[in-house]
Amino acid sequence: MKKKHLFVAAAVAIAALIGGLILMYNLPLDLHKRTPLQPLPFSHKKHAGDDGIHCLFCHRSAAKSPRAGIPAVSFCMKTCHPAFNFKVTELEAYGKKNEPIPWVRVYSLPDHVYFPHMMHVRAGLNCTACHGDVASMDLVTRVADLKMGWCLDCHKQKQVSIDCWTCHI
Repeated sequence: MKKKHLFVAAAVAIAALIGGLILMYNLPLDLHKRTPLQPLPFSHKKHAGDDGIHCLFCHRSAAKSPRAGIPAVSFCMKTCHPAFNFKVTELEAYGKKNEPIPWVRVYSLPDHVYFPHMMHVRAGLNCTACHGDVASMDLVTRVADLKMGWCLDCHKQKQVSIDCWTCHI
């Protein structure tokens, strides 16, 4: 009788483990809004689409850092806006107060997931693979479902590591 109870307990544990893995594979990693409202009316369609500014021009740290980064107000004010005489009152207000713009993240992952932008950029992955056609978006919308399975499918397709420690710390 004792062996039967051990067998049942082991079967339940294995079923729970398999169920948990299936759940992790299908759960979204990011539960935030897909299109959050931003503090400024920044249009990627205008900047990346109409003006043809490449993603890495503004998100410079993406090629050398785990995070893509968002340029400081001073970068916008010194680099493009004076050169083209674009006046953006809201942008200037943040610049005068020397405050960062409190952008709302569109993509965020849990702390246990490691996503280094630099490795993906260096591998030649186009930003649109994860972020979609941002150049056509006035408000950036998260297009990737950010499920573990979505990431694994991409890794398998590109024939890169699917070892757990590649993405999980």
